[in-house]
Amino acid sequence: MGLHNIGARKDMADLKLRQAIAIEAARLMYERVESEYFTAKRKAARRLCRGGVKPSDLPSNREIRDQIQAVARMQEGDQRKRHLREMRLAALHMMRLLRPFRPRLIGSVMTGHIRKGSDIDLHVFTDSVGLVTDALEQAGYTFEVERKQVVKHNESRVFTHVHVHDRFDYELTVYADNLAHYVFKSSITGKAIERASIRELEEFLGREYPDLDLEADQAEREVTTDPYSVFRRLLIPLEEVRQSPVYHPEGDVLYHLLQVFELARACRPYDVEFLQAALLHDVGKGIDPSDHVAAGLDALAGQITERTAWLIAHHMNALEYKTGKLGAVLRRELEASEDFDDLMLLRDLDTQGRVPGVPVCMVDEALDFLRQLERSNEEG
Repeated sequence: MGLHNIGARKDMADLKLRQAIAIEAARLMYERVESEYFTAKRKAARRLCRGGVKPSDLPSNREIRDQIQAVARMQEGDQRKRHLREMRLAALHMMRLLRPFRPRLIGSVMTGHIRKGSDIDLHVFTDSVGLVTDALEQAGYTFEVERKQVVKHNESRVFTHVHVHDRFDYELTVYADNLAHYVFKSSITGKAIERASIRELEEFLGREYPDLDLEADQAEREVTTDPYSVFRRLLIPLEEVRQSPVYHPEGDVLYHLLQVFELARACRPYDVEFLQAALLHDVGKGIDPSDHVAAGLDALAGQITERTAWLIAHHMNALEYKTGKLGAVLRRELEASEDFDDLMLLRDLDTQGRVPGVPVCMVDEALDFLRQLERSNEEG
């Protein structure tokens, strides 16, 4: 065989290996096993090549990004298009709220290269992050501020990120006010990143979705509260609410609710309404411990379904039912409900979720699970 043919076959093998690494790295990033291109391609190379691969033979970030989109199209189909449109409209709503800080939409929501669990990435410009958080707080959002040190090219920089929790999660990167016109470069292409101001995004949405009534959509968002943001605001303070060690040896209210949620998820992983009742049935203890059921239902009004509200409303009646102390009229009313068996199951799980030291998920993990389940049920 000639040297030319041997070289051609080697080039073909190298090309196939490069593509295989790109596909595996894309899978790792799509499934959120890895979040950085560099670590994803390194891990993929180790899995596929025992002898190692030269850095120059690894796929580029752009190649991996293209493969991520191929995976997303295959896995999500038309659902992905609807999801992207909704994220872009949510981004515009947030940008209008943050208008004084000259927000710019960047990243995968701007370019269309979203993957499962993508955040909405915004740049905002101000010399006071407190002004941004004040605006978010007044609008009722929950968030955390993170200051992250990054070393690049032997230069250390501190970035300030504000992580906002809503139906979609946002990452706001806060830059000094005088950087509003700075040209940021993409780590994938090396060119100026694609980004859009409020006006540019409005024009883009008009071109991309000609059937969209943009102002009607945004007006509706002004009066619509994301229920999961409400749930989070009610749940987080419960870590500081202690309970009677006689009835609740496990400790605080939040730990109890997360235990009950985990038990419910194990037996009803498909039932959003039941899982919400399991997670939220005692949220009123952080508002009015003397009548936590009524307080919780009042705080959750408009954010939960009639079935979830009924389960929460009667979870204490179910305890009286179990102990034989419930009046005959209410006993017959509960027994006549099609959700009676679910109420009794919730009661059992409420009793079981009182064990000191058992592992539970975090609040945000529970809420993310419920969000994703609700979306998949709606789309299915």
